[in-house]
Amino acid sequence: MSLAREGLALIAVAVLVAAGAFALALSKRSWGLWIAAYILAVIALWVAYFFRDPQRTGPRGERLVIAPADGRVVMISEVDEPDFVRGRSTRISIFMNIFNVHVNRYPVSGTVRYLHRNPGKFLNAASDKASLLNEQTSVGIEGSRAPVAVRQIAGLIARRIVNYSAVGATVRQGDRMGIIRFGSRVDVFVPPTATLRVQLGDKPLAGVTVLAELAE
Repeated sequence: MSLAREGLALIAVAVLVAAGAFALALSKRSWGLWIAAYILAVIALWVAYFFRDPQRTGPRGERLVIAPADGRVVMISEVDEPDFVRGRSTRISIFMNIFNVHVNRYPVSGTVRYLHRNPGKFLNAASDKASLLNEQTSVGIEGSRAPVAVRQIAGLIARRIVNYSAVGATVRQGDRMGIIRFGSRVDVFVPPTATLRVQLGDKPLAGVTVLAELAE
């Protein structure tokens, strides 16, 4: 399994710290240092696990909206999306815990027409207020069927959002869009006429699960 490039430096640091702890424990022959070294080794393994970046394949199509993130569907609601869609939309919110893959993917193919980073707070990403107050990056994609927006939202632990998008770029459904370090949330805004294929509590996989089907 490949690793996300954003995590390589952190993984290297974690491995070096664990290796140093083992070297110190060996030289001092202290049980306390051995325990600390094993704990640091487990942490290094978890850091590598967190930044895993598996290959993903699944259904593709102009009418399909694919999950941009792993996690759990915590909200489905009709809202106004004033920045890109500029109208009523169905918002599907996916909450990612620290054990989910955190690489995010484009839900549809099309052209990036909107990109905006909004600095903000770091409230619990699962709460409704997070979509308004938390630090976030929004991407608006003009697809062949309808405009679709996707929003990366930071959370209590997440403090770093990475997004590869550029205005005017052509993007492909299922390709990597970015990553959020540690627990966070991703919202997808689809037209209210779209037929939903998920419900509250479902656990979608990025690049695999169909969230909705756009109208003809």
